[in-house]
Amino acid sequence: MPTDSTAPPFSGFHLDTAPAPVGAPALARATFAATRPVDYEALVYVPGATIRPARLPLVVALHGAGERGTDLADVARHGLTRRLADGFRPPFAVVAPQCPADRWWDLDALLALLDGALDRLGVDPSRVAITGLSMGGYGAWGLATRAPERIAACAPVCGGGHPFFADRLRAVPIRAYHGALDEVVPLRASAEMVEAVNAAGGAATLTVYPDAAHDSWTPAYADDGLYAWFEACWAQRG
Repeated sequence: MPTDSTAPPFSGFHLDTAPAPVGAPALARATFAATRPVDYEALVYVPGATIRPARLPLVVALHGAGERGTDLADVARHGLTRRLADGFRPPFAVVAPQCPADRWWDLDALLALLDGALDRLGVDPSRVAITGLSMGGYGAWGLATRAPERIAACAPVCGGGHPFFADRLRAVPIRAYHGALDEVVPLRASAEMVEAVNAAGGAATLTVYPDAAHDSWTPAYADDGLYAWFEACWAQRG
């Protein structure tokens, strides 16, 4: 996967006022207005000009409960945004919103955020992936269940969902991750979803880290196979 390690990790621009320029720096600040009373501040990564395709694929990355609040720096503590802050430069855009303190991911607000990213970042609407860790893993399962027609790939990490609705995910490729020793979100939360999706005729896999507790996100997002899988899922969308 091509990377561009020359772009600086953080800068600021407001997505409501200007689209991201070609070659924008790695993680920028943005605000997305929602139809419900939740506006998400977000970190935004756009590939540099040397690795940017004509139409950008997009990964929406959702953090866990510990990163809620108003300090966007917290969003880059773990997961994909941590890798971006450390110099990872993939050829796809990333939008990583911050959930307000004491709130849960609002699916209507996330869909509004997705609409804003499509409008401002030149993202290909057929190549959108969703991922998230812990509370964000639940959000990833939830958004894919809510709007499966808009999600080309879903990679929930130590999350869970509602197996009753698994039939909605038949057409969404899913690659879940979990730690076998997780006592915060038990392994069965992922396992039940993956089993239900496959029983409904879908295509879901579960990677279990036998020595990991709740922090299965560190090995999951360090796995370059995840990003190659995103690329393969997007290629199927043309």
